Amino acid sequence: MKPGLPVSDTLYGAMMERNPRFDGILYVGIVSTGIVCYPSCRSRLPRRHNIRVFTSMRAALEAGFRPCKRCRPDSPAGQPPDAELVRKAETFIRDNFSAPMTLDSMARALNVSPYHLQRVFKRATLQSPAQRLREIRLMKARELLAEGRATVGEVAARAGFHSPSYFAARFQEAFGMTPSAFREKED
Repeated sequence: MKPGLPVSDTLYGAMMERNPRFDGILYVGIVSTGIVCYPSCRSRLPRRHNIRVFTSMRAALEAGFRPCKRCRPDSPAGQPPDAELVRKAETFIRDNFSAPMTLDSMARALNVSPYHLQRVFKRATLQSPAQRLREIRLMKARELLAEGRATVGEVAARAGFHSPSYFAARFQEAFGMTPSAFREKED
């Protein structure tokens, strides 16, 4: 196996934290196993002297390493599997924001456990699926209020909020004014 670049303290720290910031930029070959991974791979952390760093997947393959089956650094999208789950969750939330939705129902629709969905989504987006859902609902409500044709209660229902009072409280929390005040400001 050909040698790669040296392992920096920053990279090794990111590997210990399972931080994805170097994923797709650097690839780590593990000499003891012959496997190449993303730096954030969830597999056991190798000893530092067993790591070789590469700037491309191709270079790691040419050096004799084979792709990890866990983090799949050779995937066509060039992203770790978690990125695909986050993309599917985002799409599901956007397509179904007005329907009643819980973490369990989202997880069931995406065929993963609620715990896994929560953990992966929050790690990738820095917000929970519920926070993202509320954000999308509030943005839709703001659009509907700006149009000015529906009542506040109708806007709440169309945006997926279960009650007008809950909607009004969340809207004021997010935008610093009531839905009615927002509508008046937009007119």
